[in-house]
Amino acid sequence: MHTTTAPSDRPAPIGADTNAAAVVGRGLVKTYGQGDAQVVALDHVDVAFGRGRFTAIMGPSGSGKSTLMHCLAGLDTLTAGEVVLGGRSLTGLSDDQLTRVRRDHVGFVFQSFNLLPTLSAADNVRLPLRLAGQRPDPAWWDHVIGVLGLGDRLQHRPSELSGGQQQRVAVARALISRPAVVFADEPTGALDSVTGAGLLAALRASVHEMGQTVVMVTHDPGAAAYADRVVLLADGRLQGELQRPTADTVLDALRGLGA
Repeated sequence: MHTTTAPSDRPAPIGADTNAAAVVGRGLVKTYGQGDAQVVALDHVDVAFGRGRFTAIMGPSGSGKSTLMHCLAGLDTLTAGEVVLGGRSLTGLSDDQLTRVRRDHVGFVFQSFNLLPTLSAADNVRLPLRLAGQRPDPAWWDHVIGVLGLGDRLQHRPSELSGGQQQRVAVARALISRPAVVFADEPTGALDSVTGAGLLAALRASVHEMGQTVVMVTHDPGAAAYADRVVLLADGRLQGELQRPTADTVLDALRGLGA
């Protein structure tokens, strides 16, 4: 048995000044099932992610890391607690309101590229803006495309691009609307080591050259080493964090969690 601290007595969310955070979770609880079959995926988690930082979420299988990301991004509903994203509380929002928040304030990079095969790279990048009835800011467009090295690939369809180029298109699509946060869910899971390293370098460049906030779930210590910070979970509870992680320090921390 363990005890959890009452919400009013809990310390400030781990890892960031909440006033300067892009996304904050307070008292996050997520349970599945009922009675003896109930599973606690998140157990009173308090966490904040500072603007312009690259944070990796790590932990053993079943630790709650994917559930945490889905709740922070408004993709899953909480049993209790509050998420504030881009200065707006997600608590009590309707499905339509949540859809608009995700469209306007969140970018996603998935393990699969999720590019539309009939569209050019440029049209895939523009897609979120088109769905929102907006046009890209020309200066921001040039900056994103330049940082990601896609200038000579914009008219190619996904089938004409390498895996690494497709994933950079996916990153550009996530960045083009200038979201409050980009969430990356195991983004290197389906990539070879060279392509994965290129993707992680692109995400890091989006943080350090564009000021983007990136929150990434990964099981790979090497991938986590690209981040500024690693948040550690086990059994649905925060177990601390690492600043300026390396693959070795992450691996040691995971061993300490029993991963």
